[in-house]
Amino acid sequence: MFRLKHLFIILFLIVGIISEKISAQNIVTLAPNAFLYDVTTNTTLIDKNSDIPMPPASMSKLMTIYMVFERLKLGTLKLDDKFIVSRRAWRKGGSKMFVMVNKRVTVEDLLRGIIVQSGNDACIVIAEGISGTEEAFAEAMTRKAKEIGLKNSSFTNATGWPAEDHYMSAKDIANLSAKIIDEFPEYYKLFSEKNYTYAKIKQGNRNPLLYNGIGADGLKTGYTKSSGYGLAASVLRNGRRLLLVINGLKSSRARSSEASRLIDWGFRDTAIYHLFKKGDLIEEADVWLGKKSKVSLTYGKDLTLTMSRKVRRSLKVKLNYKNPIPAPIQKGDQVGYITVEAPTLNKIEIPVTVANDIEQLGSLGRLSTAFKYLLFGGK
Repeated sequence: MFRLKHLFIILFLIVGIISEKISAQNIVTLAPNAFLYDVTTNTTLIDKNSDIPMPPASMSKLMTIYMVFERLKLGTLKLDDKFIVSRRAWRKGGSKMFVMVNKRVTVEDLLRGIIVQSGNDACIVIAEGISGTEEAFAEAMTRKAKEIGLKNSSFTNATGWPAEDHYMSAKDIANLSAKIIDEFPEYYKLFSEKNYTYAKIKQGNRNPLLYNGIGADGLKTGYTKSSGYGLAASVLRNGRRLLLVINGLKSSRARSSEASRLIDWGFRDTAIYHLFKKGDLIEEADVWLGKKSKVSLTYGKDLTLTMSRKVRRSLKVKLNYKNPIPAPIQKGDQVGYITVEAPTLNKIEIPVTVANDIEQLGSLGRLSTAFKYLLFGGK
């Protein structure tokens, strides 16, 4: 039989993996689509319509940027490579970098034109330079999105210009943002630049959070009539990174204030807790027919989780293992598991391992132990 022991009751766990969600009453947002994610512990803090495809506007430029960063990392593209500006790119409306037709522009300038200035013209120059046409580049974007696990994304252009089959979900935008930060740290720093000057025209970064001192270092705003005002934002404080995606707000002011409010809530009302450390002692277990009568049980892996500061004493942690543990035993053998449960948590299981080898008794020793067990009983 398995023996269950209550180890302790600690702070209420919000979530342990990205699929979990905070209950809606903890925080309310006016944004029709919202997703707040703790990158450090892979934890979802807010999830409102995050899987629903939506018009992403210029936030879909993150996919264009990802395509360029990947080629830079692979070495198939260099920052000083130059692409020629087509008439189509030069004539494109909306936000612009103001490149001139037939001029050759470096990839580095074009990246800043996209990231800082949100230039639609720069996106088309990149798309045509890499794939020949913007349409072919958009098809490649969609294929890459599926390849990296974006489940609700499709692209018909490189800019985020409104189109029927051009969409992303808030969760996809957040996951893409996390990949950019993780896979391309040497290029991600471009997102924190507050202004950039090209063709003697200085433009400021449209990300409002870069200017309010909350620790923001990226990523991208978006706006069209069909999408409303949106933002993909990343904030780093004391080694902890939160990613926020909101969309569908009615003004740039609402976008800025709501983003700041939700991020402040995430840092204020939740914290990171290091619950288990691999190799730490849990307790001593009995050994059956071994040269030693006890063996130390240890955690088989680390467990670090983001937990609520408000709702407490609902988390339950239980140790499950078969007692006694039959010899022979080898260090590192899994002999049980710890379950971590709470009302809003998908059950987590942590392996329980033994800390040392224990040999089995010889035949006479096993016979003697079995005889004593029959005479006197066992534990």
